[in-house]
Amino acid sequence: MPPRYTEEFRKDAANQVLINNYPIKEVASRLGIHYDSLKAWVKKYKDPQPQEQTRASDISNAEIKRLQKELKRVTEERDILKKAAAYFASNLS
Repeated sequence: MPPRYTEEFRKDAANQVLINNYPIKEVASRLGIHYDSLKAWVKKYKDPQPQEQTRASDISNAEIKRLQKELKRVTEERDILKKAAAYFASNLS
């Protein structure tokens, strides 16, 4: 079973490459981790904003869908009330 590393350890290892500009191979061998693991961590922590933007976009899309459903429901209710008002207005005459 491969060793489990904490999120803090992963960030620190990736920051050695990203901030201090150390080569990935050097940092991986110094920390005793696999080169590919560190490379994946560096890729993950290199630009975390797209993940946040994707999450925000998903939330926005869900909110848009919810509001569209609500608009459809309210529009149908309004149309029913218009028809009812017209019906009762015609009966009063």
